[in-house]
Amino acid sequence: MDATDEADVAALFDGLPAPPRVVVYNPSARVRGPIAELSAEEVRRALEVTAIGAFLTGKHAARRMLAADPEDGTRGTILFTGASAGVKGFPQSAPFAMGKFAQRGLAESMARELHPKGIHVAWINIDGAILNPGRTEPADAPFSMLRPEAIARSYRHLIEQDRSAWSTEIAIRPWVERF
Repeated sequence: MDATDEADVAALFDGLPAPPRVVVYNPSARVRGPIAELSAEEVRRALEVTAIGAFLTGKHAARRMLAADPEDGTRGTILFTGASAGVKGFPQSAPFAMGKFAQRGLAESMARELHPKGIHVAWINIDGAILNPGRTEPADAPFSMLRPEAIARSYRHLIEQDRSAWSTEIAIRPWVERF
């Protein structure tokens, strides 16, 4: 599905047999280079994926979750995968920062609107390299890359948080990350 196409996103949520309990938006797009040389079309596409796709997903997830009538008043959780670029820009990475700042603002606004209605919304700042297949850590810095299973446990913690103490933002970083 194309996360930037509202009809695609609406069809995904409308096709579910019941309102979702958990929605995670993880897609993003990166365009790197000197600001004076970036293509407006490439930047626009990156913003569409990172920011507009997050908006469309949040909109349609919330629409379906608001239709739910749970006994405990909790309708679901919407999580947005962010990055350190959402709190600080980096040279030659302006489009990524633009998208992640927008995503962070979206999550904050949605949380303030939807928390009272029983929908938990949070933004997760993944501030470090992720240990994926084919990547290795430096021998002198064991556990310097984020483990996917550790990230997943953090997401699960957000999903399982008691409504009386919902977090709206967390940062996940390895011990070697500078901030």
